[in-house]
Amino acid sequence: MSKLNFGGHRVNILEAFNNEPAPLDFIWPGFLAGTVGTLFAPGATSKSFWAIQAAISVSGGGDTVGITPGGYGRCVYLAAEDPQPVLQHRLHAIGSRLSPESRITADGGVDLLSLVGVGLDVGDAEQHKDLIAFCQGSRLIIIDTISRVHRLDENSNGEMAQLLILLERIARQTGAAVLFLHHISKFASRDRAGGDQFAARGAGALTDNARMGSALSRMTAGEAEKLIDKTLGSVEPVGPDHSARYVRMSIPKNNYSAPIADRWYRRDACGVLTPVDLTDIEKVAEIKKGAAAYAEASGRGAGEEEDLSWLK
Repeated sequence: MSKLNFGGHRVNILEAFNNEPAPLDFIWPGFLAGTVGTLFAPGATSKSFWAIQAAISVSGGGDTVGITPGGYGRCVYLAAEDPQPVLQHRLHAIGSRLSPESRITADGGVDLLSLVGVGLDVGDAEQHKDLIAFCQGSRLIIIDTISRVHRLDENSNGEMAQLLILLERIARQTGAAVLFLHHISKFASRDRAGGDQFAARGAGALTDNARMGSALSRMTAGEAEKLIDKTLGSVEPVGPDHSARYVRMSIPKNNYSAPIADRWYRRDACGVLTPVDLTDIEKVAEIKKGAAAYAEASGRGAGEEEDLSWLK
């Protein structure tokens, strides 16, 4: 094991006291450059689509998932789970949402590597070194999925803490943020608790030690009965027949910024995600009731009622 120069890592406290530090560099809200974060979800919730779309957004190729990147730069996507033909189909579907100029930008700004069957192991000393060298100068590194790129015991807190140290070393030495995709446990999936910080499969250290934890979860039957998709111009709830088309992005663990509100997405037939604006039907009813009471109190006629077209 190499020796550590502890003095070389000392933070200058007096300088921090006396000088305003530079603003924190966020890849997107809540996800700090040079740190490790995670996105966990059940299978078949379009988490890979979301991650590819996010990589394209950070490259400057078009923000189709509404993450509002804090800056643009090269992205490296390590696809260790899906073969190249599947990735090509996903890219084709996403590309239909992009302008010709954005497609060219994405092609130049995202290195999407198909690694199924390659045997990438971030714990292998030579592969670890080669990966850091390849990712130098990148802004974002995405690992899809984490279980495919190590040989450690997923259920051991000690070994998962070691895995996080390996990922943190990659982030530190490249300056990039590292986002790893992960599945939730069968218990969290059964209990519909996919948005909980502790829903991720395996030892808790895997998500506890990450600095940002995000989750995609399916719309529940109860939510489908209450939520209206305003972006479709609807005034009726989504309903159970269409609930499978919607997923919610939440950030249950956020170490470096204020709490971030959940965001909803609608999936198309291919799996591509589009941000949507959902409204609670009970809130709509309350607003309409209040507007009607105001109109009656102010003596307005039926044709002079408050304009509620924005509710649609």
